[in-house]
Amino acid sequence: MNKTFLTLSAAVLALTGTAAIAQHRGGENPDTDGDGRITLAEMQATSAARFARMDANGDGVLNANDRAAKGTQMFAQADTDGDGELTAAEMTAAHEARKANRPERGDRAERRGTRGGDRSARMAEHFAKADTDKSGGLSQAELAAMHEARGERGKRGGRDGKRGGMHMTADTNGDQAISRAEFDASVQARFAKLDTNGDGAISAEEREAQKGERRAKRGERRGQ
Repeated sequence: MNKTFLTLSAAVLALTGTAAIAQHRGGENPDTDGDGRITLAEMQATSAARFARMDANGDGVLNANDRAAKGTQMFAQADTDGDGELTAAEMTAAHEARKANRPERGDRAERRGTRGGDRSARMAEHFAKADTDKSGGLSQAELAAMHEARGERGKRGGRDGKRGGMHMTADTNGDQAISRAEFDASVQARFAKLDTNGDGAISAEEREAQKGERRAKRGERRGQ
């Protein structure tokens, strides 16, 4: 899948609500006391606030209902003319607004800054393919279909159509929902994994080491 389609798909993921349960990767700083170390209490506090935001209907469980509610809300925000469909311009504007509100990691920003090239023609091609009724805009149903097709391509590519981190592993009973207990257990497990020396806090060095491991794994996947 080319980078252009990933750019368009990022908006699709957000507008269908799928990104709502993805693990946070940069907007909040859990180091609330600014000492350069993240304790379990700090990580739990940040994660609890994130769970509350993702639990759109407030029932204490993250599931398809929350994704649908979040997707509907984000679709309405992006649909600036209120016609029930998103034009390519509206999708781009929504994606850019999300990027502006989310600090980007330096390494990712650097990679994006060096890509260059005019991808507008290819983006238009993918948009036209998703616009099955040729109305010039994508409805929520068309966005959902586009997301499903993207998942099928992921399965054929050996990824089982799965993306993200904590939301994939937190559902320990496999019921397609994440309870608060499952979410909290996943937070504790992630903390333990990052706290490699077991001193009860995640240092800047431990965070950098984990980033290096992620980059190495991405490189291995791309080389396959």
